[in-house]
Amino acid sequence: MVRHWESLVSGLLGLGLAVNGLAMLGAPFAWYEAVPGVVKTGPFNSHFVRDVGAAYLVSGAALLVFARRPRAWPALWAAAGFLILHGGVHLFDTLCGRSTLADLAGDLPGVFGPALLTALLAVRAAREA
Repeated sequence: MVRHWESLVSGLLGLGLAVNGLAMLGAPFAWYEAVPGVVKTGPFNSHFVRDVGAAYLVSGAALLVFARRPRAWPALWAAAGFLILHGGVHLFDTLCGRSTLADLAGDLPGVFGPALLTALLAVRAAREA
């Protein structure tokens, strides 16, 4: 049985990720300039920003679906998969010297936090199914 807090966390996180994805798809250059640290990752590439935005939109939608329909918990694994791999890319860049530990620390709330929360939700939902 999914608890109220799991639905609430899933819904809020899904909404945030979906809005981020829509911003990346609809206004990629504005998104690129607005998000702290992004400009340090390399030159603007509209196609790349939109590709990642599509993945964020799908991840957000999966979390929103789970928030409303807990039986759709397998969708969480797709969202968690992208978010964890995305966090892995950030970690890899730091380990290879392409970004700093300060950059990695700055990624904690926006990159690693959603990945860990989504993975926790997916594991809990799978155990209860």
